[in-house]
Amino acid sequence: MPTSITVETFLPEHWEEVQIIYESGIKTGIATFETVTPTWENWDKGHLPFSRFVAKQQNQIIGWTALSPVSTRFIYRGVAEVSIYVAEGFKGQGIGTILLQQLIESSETNNIWTLQAGIFTENVASVKLHESLGFRMIGYREKVGKLQDSWKDNYLLERRSKKVGIN
Repeated sequence: MPTSITVETFLPEHWEEVQIIYESGIKTGIATFETVTPTWENWDKGHLPFSRFVAKQQNQIIGWTALSPVSTRFIYRGVAEVSIYVAEGFKGQGIGTILLQQLIESSETNNIWTLQAGIFTENVASVKLHESLGFRMIGYREKVGKLQDSWKDNYLLERRSKKVGIN
């Protein structure tokens, strides 16, 4: 694992660099159904206000992670969906592991008992990352959505906390 990586709270002033990484993920065609990055305001509204992190190396943002609520219903207040992106040129170096570990810890501090990840079946590296940190495969969604005129299949992974929501 890289030794010169720091993890910091993802702040609004990080958006410009984060947006570049997000756009790169969009271009892969295996990271998200989004086709353009949202404005900061729209992105901010769609994500929980806590558990937002950036990974930095020598003051450059090289990855980010955040949580989205899966529902506005009160009963699902402890269930969130993971977003995690690593910049091109930094994949396979443990950045995703560092970020996801921080996200898991922070999510439990903020009373999230279940983390979910919807991952395109082609995104093998992301599946392996999540499974390495305790996520388990709970479903397969065939042709769950279209991206650029192509149907995409999706795995649903879940991580249940052993610290929060156990009573």
